[in-house]
Amino acid sequence: MPTTTADRPTDPTDDVLAREQAHLEHARDELRRMRETTERLDVSTAADAFNAAYLDLVLARRVASLQDDPRTTLFFGRIDCRTEHGEETFHVGRRHVSDDHGDPVVVDWRAPISTAFYRASPAEPMGVELRRRFGVDRGRLTAYEDERLVAGDVADRSGILAAEIERPRSGPMRDIVSTIQPEQDEIVRSDLATSICVQGAPGTGKTAVGLHRAAWLLYSFRRQLDRAGVLVIGPNRAFLDHIGAVLPSLGEVRVRHATVDTLLDHGRVRSEDPTEVAILKGDARMADVLRAAVWRSVSRAEEALVVPRGSRRWRVPAYEVQDELDALVGRGVRYSAGRDLLPQRLAHLVMLQIERSGDFPGDTVQDSLARSAPVRAATKELWPALDPTAVLFGLLSDAESLAAAADGVLAEDEQRMLLWHSPPRTKGAARWTRADMALLDELADLLERTPSLGHVILDEAQDLSPMQLRAVGRRASTGSLTVLGDIAQGTTPWATPSWEAAMAHLGRPEHVLVVLDRGFRVPGLVIDYAARLLPLMAPGLGAPVSVRDDPGRLDVREADPERRSHEVVDAVRALTDEPGSVGVIVPDAFVPAISTALTAAGLPHGRLDAEHGDDEDRQVELVPAGIAKGLEFDRVVVVEPAAIVRAEPDERTGLRRLYVVLTRAVSALVVVHSEPLPEVLDR
Repeated sequence: MPTTTADRPTDPTDDVLAREQAHLEHARDELRRMRETTERLDVSTAADAFNAAYLDLVLARRVASLQDDPRTTLFFGRIDCRTEHGEETFHVGRRHVSDDHGDPVVVDWRAPISTAFYRASPAEPMGVELRRRFGVDRGRLTAYEDERLVAGDVADRSGILAAEIERPRSGPMRDIVSTIQPEQDEIVRSDLATSICVQGAPGTGKTAVGLHRAAWLLYSFRRQLDRAGVLVIGPNRAFLDHIGAVLPSLGEVRVRHATVDTLLDHGRVRSEDPTEVAILKGDARMADVLRAAVWRSVSRAEEALVVPRGSRRWRVPAYEVQDELDALVGRGVRYSAGRDLLPQRLAHLVMLQIERSGDFPGDTVQDSLARSAPVRAATKELWPALDPTAVLFGLLSDAESLAAAADGVLAEDEQRMLLWHSPPRTKGAARWTRADMALLDELADLLERTPSLGHVILDEAQDLSPMQLRAVGRRASTGSLTVLGDIAQGTTPWATPSWEAAMAHLGRPEHVLVVLDRGFRVPGLVIDYAARLLPLMAPGLGAPVSVRDDPGRLDVREADPERRSHEVVDAVRALTDEPGSVGVIVPDAFVPAISTALTAAGLPHGRLDAEHGDDEDRQVELVPAGIAKGLEFDRVVVVEPAAIVRAEPDERTGLRRLYVVLTRAVSALVVVHSEPLPEVLDR
């Protein structure tokens, strides 16, 4: 068996720990030297003001990345390896630190040599003879644990690793760089060209894995991704606030964050579609309808093009103009690009007429012809300028236009569902919905190509409609994707039925699917309780398994309706006696009443909503069930599960929402109810 040294308080007589602490102080000194050296660099040597400003920005970022956080340590582990150079020791940390000779004092966790720290095992030691993990408290090393990787042995569970995973926490999500598991590390270090889909049960760390993948990609492909960019897309603003500190803690500050709503901001959302209409607008068939609507705007050439030049009038037959239109449409260019090309193509036809007459004008004549009034008028008539809002306005307000575009795609009753009952008089008066934003984005891409990023990380992808998935996919048309989610947590009426379907809509039918089903954050009692819902809402999906030694705590309390708020207050008060965060997750409509009850009881708390997180770190957060996805708290109070289910459009969606809510707890779950629980939970 591997030999280990148990986690224990710092002992001044412990020579090993003392030597490691001395190495930590040496690393801090070297990091300070690196920062001071960078601060002394002079940008005045740059060739010009522009280069000086750019260099100043680069140096400022470099200085920021070299800041030391005294609350933590510069390294969290060590490996002793046998390499071609002999025996070597590497301390693994959040960033690289070198001495004044350039030799590593700490190696970045993303460096190739660090892979062995996460993946080495007795079966595959990867050249590692000893792996050491450190216990940390307020910036000092408090313990260490050694694992000797001997072939044939079975790896022991690390006490330090387990304690770090289960440690109470408050405030935003933090990095998991010291606790990444082998199966997670394989995802993190997948090549940039690979698009990955991660099916991750609650507590498996899929969100953290996606963020650490972003950090690894930026480290390994920095030059390419600095140009192309990296984007993280989350379900709502509260979620982005929750994860927002992870990448900066890993030294990466140039990653954009967005919600689907901010990504598809093509106008003010002023209305809400009925569920069946929103589902239809999110259907992938709408892409065919929109494409037809755009390209039907190109007219047929019914008359010859006549262009005067000097004393002559040059006539291009209508069939030649039509051939040119057909050729442009057939090239597969975007609509606006084709319109920009048309004047030159028409001018070229006129030039051919002129040359057939024996005249050979200079090269500038074609440009002049392209700018002439007859050519500009023909372009306007044959290939009119479009904008997305005008096209969508025309479809939703005019039955004939919609019927022409949707012919053979949508049934007549579906077309009637899409039409406005009382059309606004102008596109400016249109009351657009969230589902319309994805349609406007599709139209914008049909007109002008959407720029592609180098890599996009999409979390909670199971909740997006096909049209929303298409919008995300086009933002990585020449890049790659990391897609994160859980089919069982799909809580929209249009939630994807399978990852195969979702990845096809994202434009990645060829992808790598990875399943994470080992729960590190959700304890066994909690995950087993929530998993009772799976056969009803996601039949065929395997139940997650908690791998934690601590089973956690589960307490289900029934209260009279008039005593329900008092029971919630009592539960919250008891849970706040322990360190760590407390989430009170309630049906959206219950938020004001529960907030009033907590305030009256003298329990300070924050209130999250979809548009705003909580700028302050509070021990207690009141969370509407509708935005709980992706969040986690050390202890959770769930109020009235039946009402959470009932608030959704259908029972399956409601049960999935409840599954999400029940799996937000890291150590303890209290369920308070007055109404009967769903039958599978009431036993």
